[in-house]
Amino acid sequence: MALGSNGVTLAVANNFIPELWSDEVIGAYKTNLVLANLVTKLSHKGKKGDSIHIPVPARGSASVKSANTQVTLSAATNTKITVTIDKHYEYSKLIEDIAEVQALASMRKFYTDDAGFALAKQVDSDLFALAEGFQAGTVGGTGAAMYEKAYIGSTGAAFYTGNSSNAADITDAGIRAMLLLLDNADVPMDNRSMVVPPIVVNDMLGLSRFTEQQFIGSGDAIKTGKIGQIYGVDIMISTSCPTATSTDRVGMIIHKDALVLAEQVGVRSQTQYKQEYLGDLFTSDTIYGVAELRNDAGVAFVVPGT
Repeated sequence: MALGSNGVTLAVANNFIPELWSDEVIGAYKTNLVLANLVTKLSHKGKKGDSIHIPVPARGSASVKSANTQVTLSAATNTKITVTIDKHYEYSKLIEDIAEVQALASMRKFYTDDAGFALAKQVDSDLFALAEGFQAGTVGGTGAAMYEKAYIGSTGAAFYTGNSSNAADITDAGIRAMLLLLDNADVPMDNRSMVVPPIVVNDMLGLSRFTEQQFIGSGDAIKTGKIGQIYGVDIMISTSCPTATSTDRVGMIIHKDALVLAEQVGVRSQTQYKQEYLGDLFTSDTIYGVAELRNDAGVAFVVPGT
């Protein structure tokens, strides 16, 4: 029986290759994101423009209503936050024909995992860089001005002093002091997270408040990087936490509204055969922007890196 023109030829099957790579990269990307999953996300996909303006209305106050008098109009003092979409990162590999022919199928799995990890780490790192600005700090400070509004982990009250490297291990008192900062700023209790570098996990295991069963929570460990809960705050571990001075590491306690991630082009993957190189060019990329959304909804702290 003749097949006619309905057979699955190489030309037809080839149409599935980019999608397969893309699905695997997106899966790895989502798996490796930590901080990006804890902040406000805005989708700008398919839209033109290089910036997004987010209105930030000031909180009003209640007024006494007296009999036979008109209501009191609350003055509006609105501001705005601008998210500039200026970050475009890519991950590319040229897979020569001889490598494609001779290598195991696991080679593609490695590259797609690596692409997702690299792009996820970059997005998280760009968000972490904004932590220096919490509590009216200066982003991009150097020397003594580096993380000048970040607290040392032991007290949550004394500021980190940069070059003098006065970082101290996290303590229960330090955590409670930093949570009090958020409470005093009327930051909502829900959607709070504590993101720590790996070195802090060892200290956390020494805190009774963390290890007692009633403070660990219901076992919602499905979240990427989640290692437990304390005072109702999810604790997440991330290797993308910044380094202050030479070895000191930075962590943070944030509410979802502290930072914003705007994606214009989500993670996508493309392949193209390059005859001049006799190989397939594989590229994954993403276009996005990050910004601080609410300055008092986050607090950074510094701990020793060793």
